[in-house]
Amino acid sequence: MVTPDRRRIAVGRLQDRFGVSERRACRVVGQHRSTQRRPKAEPDDAETEFREWLRDFARAHPRWGWRKAHHVAAADGLATNPKRTRRLWRDEGLQRPPQRRCKRRRLRDGTAARLRAECPSHVWALDFQFDETAQRRRLKLLNVVDEFTRECLAIEVAHSIGADHV
Repeated sequence: MVTPDRRRIAVGRLQDRFGVSERRACRVVGQHRSTQRRPKAEPDDAETEFREWLRDFARAHPRWGWRKAHHVAAADGLATNPKRTRRLWRDEGLQRPPQRRCKRRRLRDGTAARLRAECPSHVWALDFQFDETAQRRRLKLLNVVDEFTRECLAIEVAHSIGADHV
């Protein structure tokens, strides 16, 4: 319960169900009594109209967020403050879908095509692993694995393994 509206509802339920005073119910919920008694402000016509415009905008442009909506509304003469636009966007529960992840591009000349192992010793895979000694020196491990049998053919361990050694 974060919003004062939800706390108002909770205070009312505590009073109805347990018969406690407003003062005690407000203390339990963590709501000030002045906030409890103050009537909720009714939105004016301009705000209601802007909320409706935001919902229509989000339906028409589902990939655009509140910033783009604010710029378009400002161009139309509707929005005046970006913080207000963002607050109303959030209050209406509008969200844009998450960004699509781009597929990894590969070269079209066939160099990135993976070979499928058809028999033992046809395709080997190289894998590097790193470890530390008790004296905190780094170790590099080069593992050579046969893709068909999944058998480890060799493990080379050294402090540094260069391209010439591979």
